[in-house]
Amino acid sequence: MKPVLIALAAALGLSPLGAAAQTAPAPTAGDWRVIAPENLLVIDSSKGRILVELEPRAAPAHVQRIRTLADQGFYDGHKFHRVLTGFMAQTGDPLGTGAGGSDLPDIAAEFTFRRGRDAGFAAIEGGIPDAVSGLVGSLPVQTQPDAQMMVTADFRTDASGLFCTGVLGMARAGDPNSANSQFFLMMGNNAVLNGQYTAFGRVLQGLDVVQSLKAGPEAEDGRVAVDPDTMTRVRTAAALPEGERPVARVLDARSPAYQARIADLRATRGRQFSVCDAQPVVEVTGSLS
Repeated sequence: MKPVLIALAAALGLSPLGAAAQTAPAPTAGDWRVIAPENLLVIDSSKGRILVELEPRAAPAHVQRIRTLADQGFYDGHKFHRVLTGFMAQTGDPLGTGAGGSDLPDIAAEFTFRRGRDAGFAAIEGGIPDAVSGLVGSLPVQTQPDAQMMVTADFRTDASGLFCTGVLGMARAGDPNSANSQFFLMMGNNAVLNGQYTAFGRVLQGLDVVQSLKAGPEAEDGRVAVDPDTMTRVRTAAALPEGERPVARVLDARSPAYQARIADLRATRGRQFSVCDAQPVVEVTGSLS
């Protein structure tokens, strides 16, 4: 099947390859990275398909929890029970009220992680005062500079995910270590969540689907009481039959082709530019249903 080019920037009203993509070099074969099937979460919903890249380098326990529950079929039929336009869509509660979870124990917060030189970090300056920003995989992060690794015992430095549009986050109660099964998909940027919730993935395809989910009234904190949208099937790509398995590749954020697009976008947006503008550029082949 012919690849379908999908860039989340298009859903934000930007050019699919950056604001002035015509000036950026065409990607070469080596500029792409293929998403491992165990890190590609396939969410089929009543509104369409959403593909999410999981990022185990940032939050290994959270990624493993989602993989486990998804491949058990736990999420099938669950409602998007809390949806706030321009903010986020929350799901993963078997009760559909926001009060439920799985039979598995709660997991500890992974608000920060230790980034090494093997993390594939791509620096993208802009919008984060007194910190280095960039991407680990598709996940936007803020971190300390690489030079800090030279004075740490483990040759690593602190980093944390940023809640930009399309980021996957884990819901929790008041206790930071109360995450279980519920998660949310960001519809917009919200820095208030940074360092308070675990970010562990990002939408690669289907942001338009997320944006179209039925929202609840703000007065009721987004609770969708009548006819909420649902997740019909959720699996990692690794757990799907081969004939139903999508394959996604992403333009590597460290590549000259991607960095040129970021330079174009930064020039266009000026002081408004931030790492949240650095949306993935994706090709998806295989089943697109």
